[in-house]
Amino acid sequence: MPEMPEVEVTRRSIAGRLDGARITGVRLGAPLRWPLGTEADSLVGCHLGAAARRGKYLWLPLAAGGRARGGLLVHLGMSGSLALLASPPPAGRHDHVDLVTDRGTLRLTDPRRFGAVVWAPALDAGMAAKLLAGLGAEPFDPTLDAAALHAALRQRRAPIKPALLAGDVVVGAGNIYACEALFDAGIDPRTPCRRLGPARCARLLASLRRVLARAIELGGSTLRDFRDAHGAAGAFQAEARVYGREGQPCTRCGATVRRIVQAQRSTYFCPRCQHG
Repeated sequence: MPEMPEVEVTRRSIAGRLDGARITGVRLGAPLRWPLGTEADSLVGCHLGAAARRGKYLWLPLAAGGRARGGLLVHLGMSGSLALLASPPPAGRHDHVDLVTDRGTLRLTDPRRFGAVVWAPALDAGMAAKLLAGLGAEPFDPTLDAAALHAALRQRRAPIKPALLAGDVVVGAGNIYACEALFDAGIDPRTPCRRLGPARCARLLASLRRVLARAIELGGSTLRDFRDAHGAAGAFQAEARVYGREGQPCTRCGATVRRIVQAQRSTYFCPRCQHG
């Protein structure tokens, strides 16, 4: 599943090219997770503003006649990707949305159809407000500090790994990145949130930021089919120190990396380096 780093990489790969582009056509394929929420023809003639990101959602603001016209909230689902194409080939069965502009066609391809493109009057209104309501803090938000993270976790009995995946405390720590950040911080993924004191919360936040920043730098992770809008694959998976390395020696201490299942997701960790 594309996680926050992959979505941020996608945002950066379209931001400069589409900022100010005029929509000249919209093609909708098979229905996605949610309906568009407006008539497709109503988007024609609108201009795209600077692409933004909130969690794993992209926000493409729209303007018409110099006035705001809401925007499109885009989610890549389980297997989706966006491609910015100068001369797109005919749409295939997995190509669900084409946003045709005077600077190229932005195409959403999603084999599993869990992605979405939804119009909303604003980020804090309509369907956008509903979908974004439960999201936690952005990991690089300067207002998120160790004290805030500790305050959010100290009443929770759940293990820290599933709590990170839930995204209601801090967004962006998908399965790969939660495993890697907990390893970097030396924290056992089974540790109850309320047992993490201020010092370990500070270490965890620093590790989250370090891992996510490196993932963005490397173009995200491509385990199956993720590509940025220009077709480039991510490379972070090649640097993973525990994720996907069950049975292999820990790169830090040589102990055997273990895999367990938490909240129906695989968790990888080093039982010697990571403490409860």
